[in-house]
Amino acid sequence: MSELSSKNEDSRYDLGLLFTDGLPDLDDAAGYRGAVAARAAGISYRQLDYWARTELVQPTVRGAAGSGSQRLYGFRDILVLKLVKRLLDTGISLQQIRTAVNQLREAGVNDLAQTTLMSDGASVYLCTSNDEVIDLVNRGQGVFGIAVGKVLREVETSLVDLETDKPEALDELAARRASRAS
Repeated sequence: MSELSSKNEDSRYDLGLLFTDGLPDLDDAAGYRGAVAARAAGISYRQLDYWARTELVQPTVRGAAGSGSQRLYGFRDILVLKLVKRLLDTGISLQQIRTAVNQLREAGVNDLAQTTLMSDGASVYLCTSNDEVIDLVNRGQGVFGIAVGKVLREVETSLVDLETDKPEALDELAARRASRAS
C-alpha cells in the first residue's frame, strides 16, 4: 500500500495512460465518441466536456482540434472517468481527485483485478492486496474503498451493452449524419 506519490519512469505512463496492465488488448487507434464514453462512465456529457477542458481526464485516442472536431476516448480513459465519478460520489473534492489521478498516472498499476483505491476523505491510497486494505482500515485511515477491477468489468459491460444498442441511441450526431446521407 502506498499513498500515491511514487514516480514510475516507464514511458507508458508518459503517454497519459492511467492504467496499462490487466486491461483488454485494445486497438489504440480505435476510440469511443464523447457521448458513448459519458454513458459508459455514468456521467453527463457536460461533465465529460468540463473534465477534458480542465485536463482532468483527456481523451488519449484523439483530442478536440477546434470547432466541429470530435474527441475519441479509449477504454482506459473511460475507466478513469468512471473512477473519478465514483470518487466524486463518495464526497471527495474535485481538487483531491485531480491530485489522486495525477499520482495514479505516476505510480502505475501491475494487476487491476487486485487493486483497491482507499480513501480517508483527504488522501487516496493504492492497495494491491487484501492485507494492505485491512492494515489501512485497522489504522483508522480507510473510510471507503473502490475495487478497480470491479469498475473495469463494469466499464467493459457498459461498452458491450452500448455497442449492441441501436446506433442512433448511441450517438445523436452519427444518427443525423446517417439520415442526411440516405
